[in-house]
Amino acid sequence: MASHLAPAIEHTLLRAAATPGEIAQLCREAKQHGFHGVCVNPLLVRLAAEELAGDSPCVVSVVAFPLGATVPAVAAAEARQAVQDGADEIDMVIPIGLALVGDDAAVTRSVAAVREVVPEKPLKVILETGHFPVERIRSLACAVLEGAPDFLKTSTGFGPRGASVDDVRLLVESAEGRARVKAAGGIRTAAAAQAMIAAGAARLGTSSGIAIVTEARG
Repeated sequence: MASHLAPAIEHTLLRAAATPGEIAQLCREAKQHGFHGVCVNPLLVRLAAEELAGDSPCVVSVVAFPLGATVPAVAAAEARQAVQDGADEIDMVIPIGLALVGDDAAVTRSVAAVREVVPEKPLKVILETGHFPVERIRSLACAVLEGAPDFLKTSTGFGPRGASVDDVRLLVESAEGRARVKAAGGIRTAAAAQAMIAAGAARLGTSSGIAIVTEARG
């Protein structure tokens, strides 16, 4: 099972107090365990890119994170800078407050603004599903998809709750093949990781990747 899970894992360290030394260690661990990549804050993208230069794990960074309270032009500028610094993929948060009052057009505009500046990089859009009931998640997914992302993502790990299997199934159904799904937030065991994959998640964002693959190896 570990060989199945490791390539789906984005080894994540997004704490505000994460140090350069911790990011360097994160990169070493990603290489050692065969993870898809590392996910780090924009400030530390350049360091991660230098640590992983010539190696297979990719560098993922975050935009409008974790609050989703950034205007589209700033989110776009943040994404552009992250890519210039070496990010291979971008995970962005939708404008949560506007989504809560039904402003789907604002959600689409925000996604489209980031998509425009990173047209060739995988873009994952975080819906922070813990804030919304099922039917609202469906409509939000439609609004996000209008901005042409590559992935719908469940959670930041900083919101009301993390990912659930039901969230993953719902996003897979809502995407209808137009985007893949990343589960993130609270995935700490091999059983939980496997359940997310079985529900349709193509990627897993977790800070517990080593524990997960170690457990999976038995």
